[in-house]
Amino acid sequence: MNRSESIKEIATALSKAQGAMEGAAKSAVNPHFKRSYAELSSVVAALRAPFAENGLSYAQFPSFVEGKVGVETILMHISGEWLSSELLLPVTKQDAQGAGAAITYARRYALQAMAGIPSEDDDGNGSVLSQKPAYKKEESSYKAPDFTMIINKYKAASREDQVKMWGGFSNQQQAAVNKAMSETTVKAQG
Repeated sequence: MNRSESIKEIATALSKAQGAMEGAAKSAVNPHFKRSYAELSSVVAALRAPFAENGLSYAQFPSFVEGKVGVETILMHISGEWLSSELLLPVTKQDAQGAGAAITYARRYALQAMAGIPSEDDDGNGSVLSQKPAYKKEESSYKAPDFTMIINKYKAASREDQVKMWGGFSNQQQAAVNKAMSETTVKAQG
C-alpha cells in the first residue's frame, strides 16, 4: 500500500463513509456454483453516496506486471490525501477476454476491500462446489476435495464459458484445473 504523507483527513472521512455504507447487494448469480455475489456495480452503488458526502473519490487503473493483470486502486480525499494499492491476478487465457475478466474481478475485490464494504461470502470461500472438507471419522484426517467434476466441465466448455467459469473458481480450484490442463497437454505431446 502507498499513501500520502498524512492520512488524518482521509481516515476520518473514510470512517464516516463506512459508518453510512451498507453491504453491496448480491445482484448476480454465478451459474456454475449457483451462488449469488455482489457485482462491481453493486459495490460502486454501496459506496457512491457515502463517499460523495464525505469528500471521497476513487480511481482504478488497469496494470500488467510480469504476466499478471489487475488494477491499482487510488482512494482520494478533497484534502489531497490519498491511499493506493495494487491487486494483480494470474491470467490463464492470455487474450483480451482473459485480461478483461481478471481486471473486472480485481476491480470489484480491490474496491470492496479498500472502501471497507462489508462482504458476505460470494464466489470465494463458499465456491468449493458447496462442499465441506471431507473427514474420515475414524482417522479425523482431512481429505482434499475432488475437483474431477469441475475439471471435466471446464475441459468440455467453450472458451467463452471457460472464461466465465474461471472467474468463479477459488484459488484451489484454479490450481487443480491448471494442473489437469498441463497434464493433458503433456500427454497429448508425448
